Amino acid sequence: QVQLVESGGGLVQAGGSLRLSCAASGRTFSNYAMGWFRQAPGNEREFITAISWSGGSTYYADSVKGRFTISRDNAKNTVYLQMNSLKPEDTAVYYCAALRGTNYYDQNGYNYWGQGTQVTVSS
Repeated sequence: QVQLVESGGGLVQAGGSLRLSCAASGRTFSNYAMGWFRQAPGNEREFITAISWSGGSTYYADSVKGRFTISRDNAKNTVYLQMNSLKPEDTAVYYCAALRGTNYYDQNGYNYWGQGTQVTVSS
């Protein structure tokens, strides 16, 4: 089992920044690729970004490319999501997830999920 706990969400004005953290416990964190997803009200959960187990490869949805940055610190068992130039359409619950594999874009392949953290961007 891997337990994931997100933090860092909140209310921010458009154009602002937030950094989300996802702390992992349980099985060896560095064995897992990590992803961030989000779900806005009335929408399906969507892929945002993922990072390989080593941190050497990253993947982004077009909607966040150039604004969001994923990183990880395997010594701290934590993955981060730096979000800059936030827009009202970024408002959603953000989830981190752990993947034992390389199918980064498919949420159905992820093995463990956090409970989510709310991000609200006001205009």
